[in-house]
Amino acid sequence: MSNSGHTFSIIASDVEIVGNVNARVDLHIDGKVQGDVTCGSIVQGEGSVISGKVTAESAKLSGKVEGSIEANDLVIEASARIIGDVVYNNLTIAPGGQVEGKFKHKSSSGAPSISRTTVDISKVADPLILGAESKVA
Repeated sequence: MSNSGHTFSIIASDVEIVGNVNARVDLHIDGKVQGDVTCGSIVQGEGSVISGKVTAESAKLSGKVEGSIEANDLVIEASARIIGDVVYNNLTIAPGGQVEGKFKHKSSSGAPSISRTTVDISKVADPLILGAESKVA
């Protein structure tokens, strides 16, 4: 079994999972998950609902997440609604994306990150605008 091919699994919009999901492959979730999701990479569709903790190397979220999120590379799309705390290395929030929770950058005291940690500012279309109540660590 080699990693030369790219493998992923899809949880379709008509599927509801009650229980934790652990995957060694990348996940595309359009359905509903009531439980924690742990995988290498996750792409969440707009109509998807995840009620539990999401842990992934990279995450692109477009649906609703009711639980904490931990990802090295996190993209929160305009349609995303996150209720929970967020831990990240690289963070992108599209205009319109909503998060009700605290943001925390992964500290260097944790496990070393093998992912790219540089951001090319010239490629960021819209700036992240923080309000008066925002706290940046």
